[in-house]
Amino acid sequence: MDTITSPANPRVKRLVALRRARTRRDEGVTLVEGFEEISLALDGGVVPGVLYVCRELWSPSGYAGQQHIGHQEDLLARAADRGAAVVALSRAAFEKAAYREGADGLLAEVRTRSGDLDSLVLPPEPLLLLAESVEKPGNLGAMLRTADAAGVDAVVAVDEVTDWGNPNVVRASKGTVFTVPVASGTAAQTLAWSRARGIRLIVTTPETDVLHTDISYAGPVAVVVGSEKHGASDALLEAAAYRVRIPMHGKANSLNVGVSAAIVLYEAIRQRGGNRLHH
Repeated sequence: MDTITSPANPRVKRLVALRRARTRRDEGVTLVEGFEEISLALDGGVVPGVLYVCRELWSPSGYAGQQHIGHQEDLLARAADRGAAVVALSRAAFEKAAYREGADGLLAEVRTRSGDLDSLVLPPEPLLLLAESVEKPGNLGAMLRTADAAGVDAVVAVDEVTDWGNPNVVRASKGTVFTVPVASGTAAQTLAWSRARGIRLIVTTPETDVLHTDISYAGPVAVVVGSEKHGASDALLEAAAYRVRIPMHGKANSLNVGVSAAIVLYEAIRQRGGNRLHH
């Protein structure tokens, strides 16, 4: 296998360009970096178009290190067996292409995983998470990890600000963006889609006296969280079956949006029996 050694190589420059949302949208691809994240993507049925590897970054010492290298080689074999091209990069080239510190020498190029609302296949009484205009990739990724752990049926980005293909969403989600069904839509599209399926909206907001533990989450339900700065929009608040708040006993009047989503989703899971199947 030939090795790309120059950080100025056109293929390396293209990988750097994929950090931009517009480039990702135009090409329909994104990047997944790291052993754990790529493994989970493969487990979710994702086939990388190209898997870039830098074995110079695989050099831990000792028995545990050798085991780790063996796992990485197994990952390469799995990806290649599914049709992925494997391309070697020098350390300098890889570190130019990598988007996180402490790179482990594995970087995959995959098709962006997102769809429209009508592409979602849901059970008769789904539990959904709607995230409206969430800006920070770390928050969106954290919500995906919660959704995966809780067995949520789908996560919808409403009036999307951060795209599902953002490499930092992939990273923060630990690859669960490939295991949880996701979609995007405008507020108007999402409300029409929810009404047509009888999905009740439970919208989080500090501007209510109803606690998140005071209502029923039975039946088709979507937990809704709003943007970090402004919370849920008027359109979603007006469409809510319930507006709920999480009790706050300190000086602050709100929680991180990802934390809020987790608290309310797990109350829903508790009420709905606590046992949900993973996808």
